[in-house]
Amino acid sequence: MAKHRSKRYVSAVALVEAGKSYTLSDAVGTVKKFPAPKFDPTVTISFHLGVDPRKSDQMVRGSVSLPHGTGKNVRVAVFAQGAAAEAAKAAGAEFVGYEDLIAKVQGGFTDFDAAIATPDAMTEVRKIARVLGPRGLMPNPKTGTVTDDVAKAVKEVKAGRVDFKLDKNGNVSGPVGKSSFSPEQLIENTQAFVDSVVRAKPASAKGNYIQSATLAATMLPGLPLESATYTKASA
Repeated sequence: MAKHRSKRYVSAVALVEAGKSYTLSDAVGTVKKFPAPKFDPTVTISFHLGVDPRKSDQMVRGSVSLPHGTGKNVRVAVFAQGAAAEAAKAAGAEFVGYEDLIAKVQGGFTDFDAAIATPDAMTEVRKIARVLGPRGLMPNPKTGTVTDDVAKAVKEVKAGRVDFKLDKNGNVSGPVGKSSFSPEQLIENTQAFVDSVVRAKPASAKGNYIQSATLAATMLPGLPLESATYTKASA
């Protein structure tokens, strides 16, 4: 059965040129023209990469600090004890604890957007990897979420740091702001994300690394980007 599309979505599709690949500036401009729903849609960039997600040496993961943030109130959980726990609280983390917080997560609590841990806490945090991992919440040194400086990490995450990771289909995606952002803010955030994905290219990856990229807003059609958007960044 064909999926029913809203009038708003159909109106947005009418603004998309079939078969066209957009410059980043044109894509952002078109997203800004789309008829907006009653909420402020999140704008997301998605990449399809020419790597094999089954091979550990071709894993793509990293983080990017968006110049203008994500437009979202990021709820942070920190697994730490003592002075580090106090520093995390002072930096604005919503949930701070160690064995008590781990037990809470084991009980099904995942009402947070990012998780940070001190290195000495990771022995216990690994016990909840099956809960955090599938939700993309597992702390990792490569993304700066396993650190002794938890206060800095909390501030960076809340300011607009986005973690990304290759999925099983070879895709990477992440938010670059809200539709209400100015075109300049969306362009700068998106370019920062592109640059970070380019830098995360595995040494073992051969051939065309970024095969396609699409910019889209929540519940609205995606816009394919010109390859120059990401080939310039990798030059």
